[in-house]
Amino acid sequence: MHRTRLYAILATSFAIANVASAQTTIAKADADRLVAIAQANIAEVAAGKIALDKSSNADVKAFAQMMIDDHSKGLDETKKVAAAKNITLPSDTDAEHKKMADELQKLSGAAFDKQYVSKAGVADHTKVHAALKKDIANAKDADVKALASKLEPTVGHHEEMAKKLNAKLQ
Repeated sequence: MHRTRLYAILATSFAIANVASAQTTIAKADADRLVAIAQANIAEVAAGKIALDKSSNADVKAFAQMMIDDHSKGLDETKKVAAAKNITLPSDTDAEHKKMADELQKLSGAAFDKQYVSKAGVADHTKVHAALKKDIANAKDADVKALASKLEPTVGHHEEMAKKLNAKLQ
């Protein structure tokens, strides 16, 4: 009697585990989307920190602080979705953004401000904004789609602000 009950409990536990893992499994494309979203947030926070340290322009510093604040929140949201889906996210910037950080570190003054706003501001946000729109259209996982939908207006706003700041610095 006890053995039968034990087998029933084990069978139920395995069934529950299989359902739980099925709920957290997502397509590779959606997992890649989460990694890309995390990478974009990490890069913006890192670049923003460099700008806070190197810039003396109040507008650039304000923009950089907004990047740090908003993209830290975006990264936190991304981490929550990734954890629920058992997706491991990067913890550091990718090679492309490390190179940009190295280039920014070599600059100062107005040259730094222009490069930061043009690269981390306009170029990165234009690229990420387009990617988020694609994610909204193409993601199969509802949580990934919802994350992209939540982040897209903020990134679009950043893109517009960066373009205005870039024009002001020219």
